[in-house]
Amino acid sequence: MGDSFNEGFPQDGETPVKEVEVSPFHMDTFAVTNKDFSAFVKDTGYITESEKYGWSFVFYQFVDRDKVELAEPSNHWWLPVKDAYWSQPEGKGSSIEERMNHPVVQVTWNDAMAYCDWAGKRLPTEAEWEFAARGGLVKKRYPWGNELTPDGEHRCNIWQGTFPTYNDMSDGYIGTAPVDTFKPNGYGLYNMSGNVWEWCSDYFDPRYDHSKIKDPKGPDRGRGRSMRGGSFLCHDSYCNRYRVAARNSNPPDTSSSNLGFRCVSDIR
Repeated sequence: MGDSFNEGFPQDGETPVKEVEVSPFHMDTFAVTNKDFSAFVKDTGYITESEKYGWSFVFYQFVDRDKVELAEPSNHWWLPVKDAYWSQPEGKGSSIEERMNHPVVQVTWNDAMAYCDWAGKRLPTEAEWEFAARGGLVKKRYPWGNELTPDGEHRCNIWQGTFPTYNDMSDGYIGTAPVDTFKPNGYGLYNMSGNVWEWCSDYFDPRYDHSKIKDPKGPDRGRGRSMRGGSFLCHDSYCNRYRVAARNSNPPDTSSSNLGFRCVSDIR
C-alpha cells in the first residue's frame, strides 16, 4: 500500500509504502448504481440523509447559481442545493431516469451502510479497496499501469481541461459515466479510478498503523470516513487523487454530486 512515486499529499498519509496482507473477499464488479439503490429504497422505504436535511452539495456547473437558495460555502465550485438527493441529484427538476446504470451519488456513509445491511454486504476497508484497485499490479500509479492515457486511450472519467472552468470532455463525460465504462482492471473491476469517490469502512487517519500487517483497519474513532478512487472532478492541477494510493475523507453525513460507494462481502 502507498505512494511509490512521491506524488501524494503529505497530509493524506500516503507514505511510507508498506506491505500488508488481506484475507480473501469478494468485491462487486461495479459501484452501486441508481438502479440498485432504487430497488433498496423501494423495498425498505429508506430515506437518505440529504432528503432529511433538505439539501446537498452540487457542482456549480450542474445548477443555475441564481436558483440556489442557501448560503454558499467558501469553496466556490460546490453549491448547497435545496432538495438535491439521490433520485434528483441536481435538485428539483433533475432526474436519474436516463442514468440508471450510473453510480448512485448524493449518498452519505451512513446511507451506504444502510444499503450494505440490506444487501448482506459491507463497505471495504482501505486495504481491501487498494488491493482490489491495483488489479494484481505492484507499485503502479493506476489500476492499469503508470501511464494515465496509454497510447492516447482514456481509461477513467476525470476532469479534462482547466479545472474548474472548462471541461473539454475528451474522455466522453462531464459528470458521472455508466459503471461499465472503460476497461476493467486485472481483477475485472470497473472504474476503480475516477467517476465517483467510493466510501470505505475505515475512520480516516493520515497515519497508517504500521504495526498492523494482516487485515489493517483505520482507528477506532475519528471525525471522517475514508474515501478512495477520486472522481470525475479530479484534475492533476489540484487533486490527483485518482491514483490507487490516494486517500481522502469526509464526515459520514456528507453527500455530494461525486460521492458513491461499492460493496464487498466475506468469503464464507
